[in-house]
Amino acid sequence: MGRAVRRRRAAHAVRAGPGRGDPTFSTDEAGAIWRTSLTPDGPGTIRVLPALSAATRVRAQAWGPGAQWLLDALPGALGLYDDVAGFEALVAAAHPVIRDAARLNPGLRIGRSGRLMEALVPAILEQKVVVLEAHRAWRVLLAKYGTPPPGPAPRGMRVFPPPGTWRRIPSWEWHRAGVEGVRAETIIRASVVADSLERLLTLTHEEADRKLRTIPGIGVWTSAEARRARRAIRTRSPSAITTSRTSSAGPSRGGAGRPTRRCWNSLSRSRATGTAPPG
Repeated sequence: MGRAVRRRRAAHAVRAGPGRGDPTFSTDEAGAIWRTSLTPDGPGTIRVLPALSAATRVRAQAWGPGAQWLLDALPGALGLYDDVAGFEALVAAAHPVIRDAARLNPGLRIGRSGRLMEALVPAILEQKVVVLEAHRAWRVLLAKYGTPPPGPAPRGMRVFPPPGTWRRIPSWEWHRAGVEGVRAETIIRASVVADSLERLLTLTHEEADRKLRTIPGIGVWTSAEARRARRAIRTRSPSAITTSRTSSAGPSRGGAGRPTRRCWNSLSRSRATGTAPPG
C-alpha cells in the first residue's frame, strides 16, 4: 500500500494555479482543498480532504454538472500518473538549485487537471510582467467574468469563464485588469479555438507544443507552462487505485444539492520525486 499523500503536497498538486487569492482555489478550517473548474460536462466544484483512516488516503465531494468529471480526474490531480522514469539521472547532472529542490521535496507530485484553457490563460497573463501583476489580473477578471460555483463553495470562489465570455471582454476591462492589448489579443485568439486546444491533451507533448505555438503570442515558455500545469495524458492504468462510492445522488444545477462523494483508497505509487519534463 502506498504512502498517504501529505496534505501540503496534495494541496500543491490539486492547486497548481495562479497564486494566493486564486478565485478557483480555496481551503477551509478543516484543511480541505476546494477547487472549481469548467469541465467538459459543465461547471463543477470539488472538495478534497485527507482522510484519517490508514486505508483511505483522501475523501472527495463534488457538486454541479461537472461533479463526476472532477471525481474521475482526481487521481491525476493528485499526481497518481506521474512518470519519474529517468528523473534521478537528470537531477544528478542538473544545476545545484534543481538538485536541492529535488532533495528538499521528496514525494512531490505534479498534478494535472486536464483543462488546457484554464492553464493557458494564466500563463499568457504572466507574460512580460511580474507575477504579482499577473495574479492580480487573474483575480480581477475571474471576479467579474467568472460564474458562481455549484455547491457550498467558500465565499469568493468563481468558475473559469467559457470561451465566448473571454472573446467578449471589452478593451477597457482588460485595461482595468492591467492587461495590455498584446496579452488580451492572445487570450482572445486562444478562446476562438478553445475546443481544438482542449483536444491537444490527447497528443504527445511535442505535437501539442507545435500546435499551441501556431497561435500568435504563444511561445515556448507559455506553451510549456500550460502543458505542465494541466497535462491530462495518463501514464498509468486507473486500476492502480480502488474506489468506494458512498453516494451517487446527482446535485442540482447551480445549487448545493446532494454532493457526489468518493473515497480514494491506496495510491499504488509510493514515491514521486520529480516534475513534469520541460517539453
